[in-house]
Order: sequence, then structure tokens, then C-alpha cells
Amino acid sequence: MTGGDGFAYLGQELDIFAAASHWKAYWASRIRPWVRGDVLEVGAGLGANTAFLQNSDVCSWHCVEPDPGLAGRLANAVARLRVCSVSRGTIASVVGHQFDLILYIDVLEHIEADRCELATAADLLREGGHIVVVAPAHQYLFGEFDAAIGHFRRYNRASLRACSPPDCQLRAMWYLDCIGMFASAANRILLRQSQPTAAQIRRWDSYMVPLSRAIDPLLRYSVGKTICAVWERACEPGTCRRQRG
Repeated sequence: MTGGDGFAYLGQELDIFAAASHWKAYWASRIRPWVRGDVLEVGAGLGANTAFLQNSDVCSWHCVEPDPGLAGRLANAVARLRVCSVSRGTIASVVGHQFDLILYIDVLEHIEADRCELATAADLLREGGHIVVVAPAHQYLFGEFDAAIGHFRRYNRASLRACSPPDCQLRAMWYLDCIGMFASAANRILLRQSQPTAAQIRRWDSYMVPLSRAIDPLLRYSVGKTICAVWERACEPGTCRRQRG
């Protein structure tokens, strides 16, 4: 995902994953404490995630999406949501604005210059604001599916921590979906699929995700196929009030 007029998203999985309601509700519940104020969602795709994160603490919500086809569908999808707007572009297209939260939901792995991306995002944060990243975990799980949809990498704690932007502190990092990690490993080793089927996604979402939701806390969120991280932009002493979370 590099932006520009010629950008076209490689993957076709967004429609399949759009129906994964248990999964979306799970990770959304984990990042909910930081979803407030003026929000920027980078690479919002079809808008399937946006509705799961809307809440009364949000003042405004702006989605940017570089793919022209997706941007059109995104605008239609979020038209019914309150305080939500859409523009075609990348984070560079909103330079000059400021936000309380910048979201990368399954997006950062598509961006080759990931450290530069988060540094740009940090410049758009108000003091005390947050960057939240949700991304696929573990490079050893990188397979045909990742390559087919344009992933540059998967992350672990060390590699995602290395992306920490200037003037920001890493506040939290955890893994999700321990059961799904084993399913991903099986696909990587045995099935070698470049695209999951709708039936596979339904089984994972209906059975594996609820099981992970029960087991992940017992493992202290130390194992999973997805990694989440939260950074906070530093405040000058006495100049801002830290958001809860």
C-alpha cells in the first residue's frame, strides 16, 4: 500500500472476512478504551471494521482508503454511521489535521515503509493521543495467503516494537487468537492455500474465535496469530490529560 493514483488493492479477502463478526467484536473490545475523540482510520477498506468501533465517545471519524474501488464502496458502507467521513488517499492526504486516535487495522503489514508510516502518523497526533495497530503475527506463518494479498511481513513483539514512532511511548502490546494460530500454522504447512474459503472463515469465526476469547486471558495474551500495539504521544508536563485505557 503505497498510495498514488494507480493504487489497486491486491487482495480479494475483504468480502470473505467482512462476515467474521465474532472476530471483529473480539479485537474491537480489546482496543475500545482508546477509541475516542477525533479518529483517523487508515486503509479502511470496505468499512467492515468501522461499525464495530463506533461509540458515543467518538467526536469525528475519518476513513482514508487509497484504492478507488474500495473507497467508493467504503463511502456507501459508512454513510449511515454518525460523524463518519471518507476520502481517497493515504495518511499523506490528511497531513495538517490532528487526531486523538489513528487506527491501522490489518493495514501496516501492507506498507513497505512501516516505520516511516508510523512516524508520519505520530506527527498527526495530539498530545496524549494514540496509535493503535492490529496486525498479523509471526513471520514463520507467512505463506501463500500473505503473499497473495500483498503483505510485506508479519510481526512479533520485537519487530513491531522496532516501529515505535518518535515522541511516542509504547503503552501496551498483546497477542490474540491462540487457537487461530494453530489453524494458520496448519494452512502454512499442510494446505498452502492462497485464499481461505468462506466456509473456513465461518468455522474459524464461529468456533475457534470464541474458544480463543476464553483461553487468551488464561495465557495472558502471550500467544496468538494477531498482534496488537498501542502507542501514546508524549505530553509536555502539565499540558494535557492522559486518556484512559
